[in-house]
Amino acid sequence: MASHRQPITTPVTADLLRGAIDVERTAHGLLPHRLPARARRQIPDEQLAAAEAQPSGVRLVFRTRATVIELDTLPTKRAYLGLPTPADGVYDLLVDGRLTGQATVPGGRVRTTDLATGSVDLREGPPGTARFADLPEGDKDVKIWLPHNEVTELIALRTDAPVEPAPAGGRRVWLHHGSSISHGSNAAHPTAAWPALAAARGEVELVNLGFGGSALLDPFTARAMRDTPADLISVKIGINVVNADVMRLRAFTPAVHGFLDTIREGHPATPLLVVSPILCPVQEDTPGPLVPDFDGATLRFRATGDPAERAAGRLTLNVIRDVLAKVVAQRTADDPNLHYLDGRDLYGEKDYAELPLPDEIHPDPAGHRRIGENFARLAFGPGGPLTPASHLK
Repeated sequence: MASHRQPITTPVTADLLRGAIDVERTAHGLLPHRLPARARRQIPDEQLAAAEAQPSGVRLVFRTRATVIELDTLPTKRAYLGLPTPADGVYDLLVDGRLTGQATVPGGRVRTTDLATGSVDLREGPPGTARFADLPEGDKDVKIWLPHNEVTELIALRTDAPVEPAPAGGRRVWLHHGSSISHGSNAAHPTAAWPALAAARGEVELVNLGFGGSALLDPFTARAMRDTPADLISVKIGINVVNADVMRLRAFTPAVHGFLDTIREGHPATPLLVVSPILCPVQEDTPGPLVPDFDGATLRFRATGDPAERAAGRLTLNVIRDVLAKVVAQRTADDPNLHYLDGRDLYGEKDYAELPLPDEIHPDPAGHRRIGENFARLAFGPGGPLTPASHLK
């Protein structure tokens, strides 16, 4: 550490973290989790196990006078067999709320998935350091947003001045659950994922339970939301249920009711916003399952179901939206703090024409900005369901 002051090592402890639901002590350090241990024991597949350990929305938060900050981590990076190796995950440094620096950590483990078979290979690698220098002098609030797409074990925090946990700040806590788009797929860096953008505009503290490929109305996820303190809640439901082809209409409707019932056990009057899927043309009227279609240069996804089978209960995005609107309308008679938002108001036909989905299901960085801006306006803006006036206690 190049500084005129002696470096100080501060243990990375849970009180320095925001956005994590649980932490695990590993042989290397502290591993943030976005599901509690009880839920993790019930996870049925590698996809969700990896997704919940990727710290989307998780950040270190502290006050310091330091001008140099170093964070040692052991990342686990994801790759896909036959596809180009993704770029290293980005660490965003915010000083007094402003993005001031970015860093990456080379090396680490690499988790390679074969999209055709689902098999996973894990290759070991060394830890590394995210370094930020030439920070402004004086006391400041510092946030280091961890890579949204890399499992990140936190080993050591070094600074050239003491560190102390930042005060809570009094902002409302927004608990959000969704799919890979909420997780941040294709976002350029962690604070550019649409929930992070929306949280910044809405001046709320984000707890992001967006899990790539895994927003499947799992009861253990609902219980985790039930037990997590929150002032505002949203659930973005539907796209994974369709593209994984895991349910039919008969099962989906009561599963939505059950998911909401469980959340309400812990948050009976908290503003709760149900959000249907954004526009996704390949799944609007075609059931899943979704399969990767790689032409040697570009990865895209296509739906393989038969639209004619909608009559037999096969799900599509249009069917999902109809069900969610009806479920919310039915429940609001007894639950005035429950609200519905059509996902096409976040990203619809005009947005698709301007900002098409590169792989047919995930937005690009500009698409994340569009979704985040629209969510902030519609949910946190004047008259929105998650504005302070909507919080009835």
